[in-house]
Amino acid sequence: MVKALLLENIHSLGSDLLRNSGFEVATRPGALDEDELIEALDGVQVLGLRSKTQLTSRVIENAPDLLAVGAFCIGTNQIDLTAAANAGVAAFNAPFSNTRSVVELALAEIIALTRRLTEKDKSLHGGVWDKSASGAHEVRGRTLGIVGYGNIGTQLSVVAEALGMRVIFFDSAEKLALGNAKRMPSLDTLLEEADVVTLHVDGRGGNAGMFGAAKFARMKPGAIFLNLSRGFLVDYAALRQQILDGRVAGAAVDVFPQEPKSQGDPFDSELRDLPNVILTPHVGGSTEEAQQDIGVFVASKLRDYLDNGATALSVNLPSLILDRPSDGAHRIAHLHHNVPGVLAHVNNALSDEGVNIESQVLSTSGSVGYVVTDIGGDLPIGTLREIEQMDATIRVRALSPHADD
Repeated sequence: MVKALLLENIHSLGSDLLRNSGFEVATRPGALDEDELIEALDGVQVLGLRSKTQLTSRVIENAPDLLAVGAFCIGTNQIDLTAAANAGVAAFNAPFSNTRSVVELALAEIIALTRRLTEKDKSLHGGVWDKSASGAHEVRGRTLGIVGYGNIGTQLSVVAEALGMRVIFFDSAEKLALGNAKRMPSLDTLLEEADVVTLHVDGRGGNAGMFGAAKFARMKPGAIFLNLSRGFLVDYAALRQQILDGRVAGAAVDVFPQEPKSQGDPFDSELRDLPNVILTPHVGGSTEEAQQDIGVFVASKLRDYLDNGATALSVNLPSLILDRPSDGAHRIAHLHHNVPGVLAHVNNALSDEGVNIESQVLSTSGSVGYVVTDIGGDLPIGTLREIEQMDATIRVRALSPHADD
């Protein structure tokens, strides 16, 4: 039986799907550090995590049974994807499932900050009636600057435009503008025009520290700033000073460079107790709808890889869309280093045993290749061992068909 370990309060629909597929599933509510994770992965083939647990190369080296990891979130920077690929560990994530949740939170915060609702709320809770329009604006007609025009940025663009905002964006890659959105030639030109600046970039190392004092200085006086992407992108000490100086009129932050590992742990930040600042505990994608969708989506990818060898939407292995093997067939899934001669070696080994190949598909990505071969008749154990001993081999798995439930 395949053993799965799910960490960080992954939605029960995900664990239920794996259990109903015949997996033995253990769950833990919080994140684990390196040593704890190495111990917990003894005999475990499938790992599920979110953003706190770090699957490092050291953990992977000490988890020889691990076959697949699912990031039940968008980001995968908590996983050493190269080390995982070189160890034959497939990695999957949920690149689309919580997009709407993040967009809605961003819009809610843009409206709240533009109307200075945070200050009105605090005054009334403090027993002070502060009925004033000073500093409060409509979002209609104001310019939204989106930094990063991916899945979230594009959907935010469309919805914000429907509210009457003018949308500009900057992305280092060529992206098609949706609606009336306008692409800006540089980040600095966006900052000079935008009334609201919101970050939606990925977690690649080159983006670290992209937004500091120099970028805040390029923003329009009185603009609003949001970061719902990655904590290490922003110098929050510089943001604090900009807010205290009155140059930045408000901010909303959902992600931080260091975040508590578990529910209820203490939290501190330079941005606490500042006026017109909204702090949320990394909940951009944490709606019940999003977590349900993520749980089912990632769990189904893990199940399909373990059962059928399918790697569609894997973030570190060549992508193959596969159905189950036909009745009576066996499937050989071979992950290997992408070097010449591998396919010929596999086919010669099968041919020498008189094995009939019913179907075969190969895909490569960077330094890794993946060939899946369906064969008729008995499974040739000696040939499997020969393929496993090839210098180029990373991992070989033999998959047999099983009946639908």
